[in-house]
Amino acid sequence: MNYQSIFIFTLFVCGSCHAVLAAPEVETKPQPKTKDHQKIRLIIRTDDIGFCHGANMAIKRILDRGVVTSVSVIVNTPWLDEAVEILKDHPEVSVGVHTNLNSEWREYRWGPVLPYDKVPSLVDTFGRFFGTRRDLMLNRPRTSEVAAEIRAQIELALKKGLRISYCDHHMSAAVNCLEFQEELEKLAKEYNLVISRYFGEADTKSIYTVPPEQKTDAAIESIRNLPHEGLFLMVLHPGTDTPEMSAMTDLNSTGLKGMSRYRQAEADVLCDSRFKTALKDAQVELTGYADLLKEFGTKGMKRPSTAKTYDEVLKEALQQETLTK
Repeated sequence: MNYQSIFIFTLFVCGSCHAVLAAPEVETKPQPKTKDHQKIRLIIRTDDIGFCHGANMAIKRILDRGVVTSVSVIVNTPWLDEAVEILKDHPEVSVGVHTNLNSEWREYRWGPVLPYDKVPSLVDTFGRFFGTRRDLMLNRPRTSEVAAEIRAQIELALKKGLRISYCDHHMSAAVNCLEFQEELEKLAKEYNLVISRYFGEADTKSIYTVPPEQKTDAAIESIRNLPHEGLFLMVLHPGTDTPEMSAMTDLNSTGLKGMSRYRQAEADVLCDSRFKTALKDAQVELTGYADLLKEFGTKGMKRPSTAKTYDEVLKEALQQETLTK
């Protein structure tokens, strides 16, 4: 065999190997490539630890006996210190700042980390956050004050000794418009934090409004129906059906009646042996945002969607106010 024939044969073999070894295309939305992409990776995120004692106890129970990979903490609430102590006992879980610009419970209101006179456009006359995103926008919140308050929340989490790896947003207020979204992204990169949903995570089917007695079955079904590969996110809001939480009324029209029963049921899901078995049967690899930060860094983030501009969101809020009068 002459040199020309050997060269042609080598090209043929290499080209064939490339065709055989090429990674299969994933038909879900774009996701970062992992070392072993052909598997199901799932982030189980629980929101609102720090919000009240009942929420803290629910997530403590899950951390001790259930399954969770990422816990989002509200830092501008009275029960933060208890939440911090719980989280310090569980270094295996990813911790994130649940950036918060709203206070939605009629009987239990909170305000900013910063002195309220430093962020006057974010608070009502009593120095508390507004109950809804619309009411916040109607108060013409300054983008600079939003950025300052989010920074203060991140700083407080760090001062409390929390090893935070990500951030997200309570009621989506911190990404309610493009200008806010851009500030959150800048702060995340500055503090070397990733942002939840910025890695192409596909959400599992929500069980938020599923009746309490059906939540576990619904959660198991959502796991069984996952595609055979990809990165997924399951978000739950655990709580306890106690007098403390059952006394709270959501100021949002979409808020659940009997919220404490729904949140108790979500805590039960993550401690249920049947749910754990479903994860095992589906060969799910549990992962947290600390893992994604280590694996991809903040450069691996990609904005999942772009919010409307401040002026557009304000216009919609004004129109909604007119309709409700």
